[in-house]
Amino acid sequence: MGGMSSDNVHGLVLALSSSVFIGSSFIIKKKGLMNAGATGIRAGSGGYSYLKEPWWWAGMISMIIGEVANFAAYAYAPAILVTPLGALSMIISAVLAHYFLDERLHIFGVIGCALCLVGSTTIVLHAPQEIQIKSVKEIWFFATAPGFLVYACIVLVVVGVLIYRYVPLYGATHLVIYVGICSLMGSLTVMCVKAVGIAMKLSFSGSNQFIYFQTWFFTVLLLGFILLQLNYLNKALDTFNTAVISPVYYVMFTSLTILASMIMFKNWKHQNASQIITELSGFVTIFSGTFLLHKTKDMGTPAAESPKLSSSSTRS
Repeated sequence: MGGMSSDNVHGLVLALSSSVFIGSSFIIKKKGLMNAGATGIRAGSGGYSYLKEPWWWAGMISMIIGEVANFAAYAYAPAILVTPLGALSMIISAVLAHYFLDERLHIFGVIGCALCLVGSTTIVLHAPQEIQIKSVKEIWFFATAPGFLVYACIVLVVVGVLIYRYVPLYGATHLVIYVGICSLMGSLTVMCVKAVGIAMKLSFSGSNQFIYFQTWFFTVLLLGFILLQLNYLNKALDTFNTAVISPVYYVMFTSLTILASMIMFKNWKHQNASQIITELSGFVTIFSGTFLLHKTKDMGTPAAESPKLSSSSTRS
């Protein structure tokens, strides 16, 4: 671990645990969604029969445990350490989907995942360090700055347009609609997680942050954003291949989170040209991987396999 601080070690362990639970939850929840869709209205069609499925609730519990661990990780370690570890949940999800959901990932899909990982890792490793926050009031100061307010308004407007305009038209055919909603709101969620997580950490240390209205404001926003994300994540899982959802969600969420963090904390002022060029190269790599995933997402399904393989694996 070298010179890592004890807080960073704690954050690393929590982030790794979070990825394991969250990656597994995708598969467990989809198992419940599949069972619910076989006996009732599918979530992708507006149904909520999955609420009666034990498998879905097991996946939900796994996701909650993972999110709690992730929440705690952001309170101990900087986002630059925690965020890239989300790639582990993508890998776990893809491997489990291959073995338990019969969602085959084609070799080009594997290459696409690798490109997404390399690009995201490049961005995260060269992203500027976040400044140390010692009070929730400091985060409130950054959150109410004109630059971040503009970003937050743009996100809310885009999400509103996606939900009311594009979800009814393209939600069932275009993965980017559902995942885009989750990722855009996720970038704001992380800012709230950072605020509430630090408030709790400082409160446990003896400096009560819950006497400030800002802490409660961030808490209410956090709960609302999480519920919205869960709703559209369920729709995405019920409609599209899990092995494709995970990497695309990771790429979009990571990119938007770093963008939101840079705007909110203005770390870009301390970057040189070399760092900026490296980050741009990372984005190009991510977009290449995403394009490859979308173009080959159906090549790993039974329908895309050779007739000989398809005939031997056809299920009634």
